[in-house]
Amino acid sequence: MFSGIVAATGRIVAVTPLDQGVRLTTDVGTWDLSDVALGDSIAHNGVCLTVIAKEGQRMQFDVSAETLACTVGLAEPGEVNLEKALRLADRIGGHLVSGHVDGVGEVLKFAPIGESHELVIRAPRALAGYIARKGSITVDGVSLTVNRIEGTDFSINLIPHTVEVTTLKRLTPGTKVNLEVDLIARHVERMLAWEKEASASDMQTGGGQS
Repeated sequence: MFSGIVAATGRIVAVTPLDQGVRLTTDVGTWDLSDVALGDSIAHNGVCLTVIAKEGQRMQFDVSAETLACTVGLAEPGEVNLEKALRLADRIGGHLVSGHVDGVGEVLKFAPIGESHELVIRAPRALAGYIARKGSITVDGVSLTVNRIEGTDFSINLIPHTVEVTTLKRLTPGTKVNLEVDLIARHVERMLAWEKEASASDMQTGGGQS
């Protein structure tokens, strides 16, 4: 699990093809890796990846073809937002993030408004129902709060600090971003769907106890 509070930005410096996916080499710059071991999880732009090798300030990660098919930003060299997995004693400054991307959105607008920036993203229609005003959403691994939603488009206000310390500063209209909706919204949807399925099944079988 993660919190969506980006700890550092690094750079994917090599992408090596595998039979079913790729192997990434990520340079993390000056980020402290003293507490990172093989098998640990490091989020890259919101995607949970497992450390398979570590040397100096570089680490390697295998990414499956399935992960590549449903995310962006991992198939070629470039800058990425990084976060270590949470420990039970850590503060959760953002919200609970699984690192399992739900879909890819498209940036419609990224523009300064006073000292902040407005970010408008179009989400896949299948995800729009999970996005709520004042609710949480993860964009390229960054925990953010939704200010407004209209149909499949939602707006976020980015404070200067967030723009400064993440890769979001490089967004432009047309850029694709990884989205993960709030875990609570997904579980509520599943519980309601199961209740509906169970009710329909009971009706078909004349359910209830005698």
